Amino acid sequence: MILAFAAILAIQDTSRMSEAQSVLSQLVESYGVSGMEAPVRATVQRLLPSWAKTETDTAGNLWVRTGQGDGGGPVVIVAHMDEIGFRVDTINGDGTLGLRTRGGFILSLFEAKPALIHTGGGDIPGIFLPRDTGLTRRTPPPLHVSVGATSRAGAESLGVKLGQTVTMPKQYVRLAGTRATGRSFDDRMGCAALILALLELDRAKLKHPVIFIFSTREEIGLEGAGAAARQLGPSTRRVHAIDTFVSADSPLELPNFAVAPIGAGAVARALDNSSITPPAYVDSLAALARARGIALQIGTTNGGNDGSTFLEFGVVDVAMGWPLRYSHSPAEVVDLKDLISLADLVRAVAEDW
Repeated sequence: MILAFAAILAIQDTSRMSEAQSVLSQLVESYGVSGMEAPVRATVQRLLPSWAKTETDTAGNLWVRTGQGDGGGPVVIVAHMDEIGFRVDTINGDGTLGLRTRGGFILSLFEAKPALIHTGGGDIPGIFLPRDTGLTRRTPPPLHVSVGATSRAGAESLGVKLGQTVTMPKQYVRLAGTRATGRSFDDRMGCAALILALLELDRAKLKHPVIFIFSTREEIGLEGAGAAARQLGPSTRRVHAIDTFVSADSPLELPNFAVAPIGAGAVARALDNSSITPPAYVDSLAALARARGIALQIGTTNGGNDGSTFLEFGVVDVAMGWPLRYSHSPAEVVDLKDLISLADLVRAVAEDW
């Protein structure tokens, strides 16, 4: 009997891992630089449970409302859809494209790599031009993209226009065990956690309204979440921002700050550059995780989170995340166990807190 039960648990674990990977991979392979999240929004809508009725606000945020009214305000759970990238800022006379960054990251990681210019009619291939010298003492020039054209007219004839977004091609790749790599896990892991939680949510257990928001333009200033916060204001009971915990779990980092090993579970973002979660709320979250048997780490890290936009209205921000290695790079590394842990925590917060 014990062996049979263990076998059933193993099958269930495999099934959950497969579901988590299916949701995450589709989100990761959707492109959505800040301000151009429509493809990601469409992917989210496709992956949501059939009962989920969505609405899109004027900022492009996607809302899913559930739970019964009890006279109080809603709990808001928010994850952002956008990713880092570029916008075409100039089309030069020699056919190369000048870029403006959308989000913060290390530009050299994109040098001498393939590029995609995203248009309404499909993607235009190109390359991020390498610097003109290998001498590391020299400051690298501004990053440019070539689509192979030798004139402005040639680039425009391919469909290139000012304002279009530019990224590097990306692919979800499964590594050994439960690890995976790719680009834009920030914050497609958060979006996946919300979707997985909604797929399993017991709506009969909800004691108050809960609003799940897939937000826009987080990487350029929390703009989508800010619009949602202004709409909901002080009526919000509590907000949970679901975002990356930029972890020191990499070979060259010092283990004295942002310590949260990947594979060890979700993380309570107790403090970051934008908000501080009151200790009593961190303790309550930890107690909830223990009661549900959910792996939870507690840590402090850099960066901001969408929930901080609610602070001016007196709303408590209980931010949660998942540990990420090599953040904002083309080779981010995650562990699917952390995604499952985070999805379980999101569900628990909605049902029991």
